[in-house]
Amino acid sequence: MTPTRSLPAPLAIGGAVAIGVMTAIQARINGVLGIRLGDGIVAGLVSFAVGTAVLAVIVAALPSGRAGMVRLVRGVRGRTIPPWMLLGGACGALTVSTQGLTAAVLGVSLFTVGVVAGQTLHGLVLDRIGFGPAGVVAVTMGRVAGAALALVAVGVSLGGDVLRTAPLWMLVLPFAAGVGIAWQQAVNGRLAQRLSSPMVATMTSFIAGTVVLAVAAAISVVSQGAPHGLPVEPWLYTGGFLGVVYIFLGAFLVAHTGVLLLGLGSVLGQLVAAVAIDLIWPTEAGPATWQIVTMVVIAAASVLVAVVRRRR
Repeated sequence: MTPTRSLPAPLAIGGAVAIGVMTAIQARINGVLGIRLGDGIVAGLVSFAVGTAVLAVIVAALPSGRAGMVRLVRGVRGRTIPPWMLLGGACGALTVSTQGLTAAVLGVSLFTVGVVAGQTLHGLVLDRIGFGPAGVVAVTMGRVAGAALALVAVGVSLGGDVLRTAPLWMLVLPFAAGVGIAWQQAVNGRLAQRLSSPMVATMTSFIAGTVVLAVAAAISVVSQGAPHGLPVEPWLYTGGFLGVVYIFLGAFLVAHTGVLLLGLGSVLGQLVAAVAIDLIWPTEAGPATWQIVTMVVIAAASVLVAVVRRRR
């Protein structure tokens, strides 16, 4: 059953923008952690492990969390919850690994626009086939125009010297992460709807991601050698906390916005935060200032077009 969209549009979009801001900050934190450890995959594992530990404490402490875990176990045993609903965290593992491998080199802005392309295109497809908890969301002219504008922002980011200074694989990985983010939001939203608990859905996502990253990190260590020692700065471990907040928020909001609109709002938040981060803390391969400003303006227009048409 398609849920009633009772959450006001400005509040829902505001939450989506907040998700984007937290994602951009997390990208830089995990990127720096990856450089300090000398292994982006191990950095992703550290980030997910911190988030899993935080969630385990919260879920165990809250009666609603414990009740949600009981429903999850019963659903898995009774096969009312299919296995694929438990795998949203696998795409989260791809995202944080990509952050650790590329964000500190490309800059948050360039990393973000790669994510934009994958997230926007896949979000449009998932809404059209009704994969998210909001059910089938019509492909209106506003939504298509919003997606097209988001992709224009990606095109702007690739101008100038970007393609000459950044390896192609570093541009492809963020696109793949964006595809995964859209799928993760849809899956987590459906699991949260089934369990009536976004918190437990978030916990499930983190457990799956931690398992995937543990296997990937083990392979990385065997093939490339042990990472550097863990850094002592506490702020390098806050990426996991941010992940807990924005994955929880996404699992709650996606039923009210649809996958695409949630993605467009988060895109705007990511780009605005990326401007601030890259201006304060620039990287060698990042786009020029005029490109960054143009991307933000176009991304804001994409969200505005999609929201206005949705209201009508």
